Amino acid sequence: MRLARVIVVVVLAALASVYVVAGAPIALAVFGVQVLYLLTLRKWWLLAAQAVLVYTASVAGGVSTGILGFLAGSLLLTRAHRHTARVLAPLVVASAALIDAARGGATADATITVVLVSLVVFGLTRLVERAGEMHAARLSLAAAAVAAERLRLAAELNDGLGRSLEVIVEGGRRALAEPDGAAEVLASVTATARAALTDARAASANYRATSLAPELVTARAMLDAAGIAVEVRGGHTEPLGPGGALLASVLREAVTDVVRRGTARLCVIETSEQGDEQGDRVRLRVVDDGHRTAEGPDFDGLRLEEAGGTLTTGLSPSGRFVVEATLPRGPSVEAAPGETGSGDARASEPPADRRRRRPLPRLANEASYAVSVTVLAAVLVGFSVKALLQLSGALVIPAAACLAVIVVMQLRSVNGRHMAALTVMAVLTYAPIPLFGPVWLGAAGFLAGPVLLAFPWRVAWPMAAAIVASVAGAGMLFGLPAPVLANSTVSALVTGLVVYALLRLAQIVKELQAARESLARSAIVEERLRAARDLHDLLGHSLAAILLTCELARRLKCPQERIEEIVAMAEGARADLRSVSGEQRELSLAAEVESARTVLSAAGIRVTVEPVEPNLPAEVETVLGTVLREAVTNVLRHSEARHCAITMRADESGLRLRVRNDGVSAGKTRRGSSGIGNLTTRLAALDGRLTSHVDGDRFTLDACVPHRAPVPA
Repeated sequence: MRLARVIVVVVLAALASVYVVAGAPIALAVFGVQVLYLLTLRKWWLLAAQAVLVYTASVAGGVSTGILGFLAGSLLLTRAHRHTARVLAPLVVASAALIDAARGGATADATITVVLVSLVVFGLTRLVERAGEMHAARLSLAAAAVAAERLRLAAELNDGLGRSLEVIVEGGRRALAEPDGAAEVLASVTATARAALTDARAASANYRATSLAPELVTARAMLDAAGIAVEVRGGHTEPLGPGGALLASVLREAVTDVVRRGTARLCVIETSEQGDEQGDRVRLRVVDDGHRTAEGPDFDGLRLEEAGGTLTTGLSPSGRFVVEATLPRGPSVEAAPGETGSGDARASEPPADRRRRRPLPRLANEASYAVSVTVLAAVLVGFSVKALLQLSGALVIPAAACLAVIVVMQLRSVNGRHMAALTVMAVLTYAPIPLFGPVWLGAAGFLAGPVLLAFPWRVAWPMAAAIVASVAGAGMLFGLPAPVLANSTVSALVTGLVVYALLRLAQIVKELQAARESLARSAIVEERLRAARDLHDLLGHSLAAILLTCELARRLKCPQERIEEIVAMAEGARADLRSVSGEQRELSLAAEVESARTVLSAAGIRVTVEPVEPNLPAEVETVLGTVLREAVTNVLRHSEARHCAITMRADESGLRLRVRNDGVSAGKTRRGSSGIGNLTTRLAALDGRLTSHVDGDRFTLDACVPHRAPVPA
């Protein structure tokens, strides 16, 4: 936004300099008042001061009536008494025509000049204001997109998992009320709990599938914990679509292999996007220096080829092991401004090289972008008409044709750097000069603006200076008087700055629009990832505990106590479901420890617990409680544990939660686990770390969170 304001001030200064060069230093005062009015104070007395200055300069000082355009532009921008101000603006233009007619000058040229100056003042200022409004509204747009996504998630989850939890609660209560039929009811409740757990895991995987970001975080944490230097170079935009899950699996297997070998010193993870004749594709590349042979990790079962992707592994000429996977970019989550439907609307965009090239920029729905292009077109046409008024009848048609092509090329510059358009403009700027004479020197300003936009500043400014110098050189060859030569040279510079400013501000508005939509899409992705984490870590644990308790209750002769636990856990799972849908929920670490003790004991696992640290911040308790839930779920699902120890200690590095269990099968690995990645992401938000290791048949999970609580004696 600062750049946009600087551009406006520079252009206004350039416009004022035209009148200063013409011998009217009062234009400096007009410029100062104009900047104050446009950028800081919109007060009526400043408008009155500007009116006094411009009419004094024009009527009493004999300055060109074009200076009245500053006042007309300010009136167009006035918000107080808007209708009156917009009636006065045309009157200012009319007064300029009358003043010039009284002097015996070219009334049409003077009127066009006033209109052009007012359009430049109005257009530049409104573009800066619109850009500021769009920048300020970016967060509210993202919040609205997240709110819509939460509503969609809530409706989707309540229809499935919410209904299953209601069935479990009602079944538990019916089993308590009718003990004789408890066995049959428990069988039904158990089947419902098993199906709900499967649905929760599937939904978690689905929400997570469109993003590679969590796996990148997990990979960095795993490599750091193993003492391997890691570089992550993310060059893709999210969401990725269904291919994100496959790329995440490739990354997980590749990094796991690097850690397992333990010989690497450096691992580089790189993502990028590229387009080819088959469409847009996402590439994942993992490079490490720890392999001595071409033997790599096992990727059997991933089936990238069926998804239209490729997977290659092997040693590079430099001796580094490379895993490279590419997949077509899937449809992405759209978050169009003002969209009120599903937050998961999907649409695919054709590849960049397949898109139909447009001779003119496509006007977006945003009024600000339409305003920017409209003002630019009006100013270009106005400058062109001023040039045509100075030509004789026989030359008007070819000159108009040349200027029309230049205007079209200028408008194309809004969409980016077009060297072909610059080449055409350069030819039409210099080739017609012998035919049209000194009048055509003003066309150089049309070329200077896009040049400033197309190249880096260290190249663009010398090129623009050379263009302006060519105007001065050509004017000298035509033998123009010194005042006319100075005016032509300065006018070319000012025209170039005006064109550059309008083009650049139009691009800024377009970039801000794209950034707002990208931010909204990113916010939706983050919300889906949060829902995936909560489904897996919170609701998944609750449903697993319910299922375990149901199976245990079916084996007991008097299961009343266990049925009461099932009802209580199902009620708690409802709260977890609300949390998944976006409702903030804080966990009590002490309550989670007791829940873990109950669930593990019910499974026949001996539990030892060291005292929980009291008076922890709520966010620390919530994260550590979530870590404990995931650890307990893994003990139940992936081990044949007989003993589990839960300990918590505080030291200089922070608060450490450790869960250690036995009964782990040697060499047993799992593909597709997202729990460690979820926990790593949660802990990273608090600058914490998660580590895990296997020692024989014992598995240890350590979570450390920085905490400034006093260390116990």
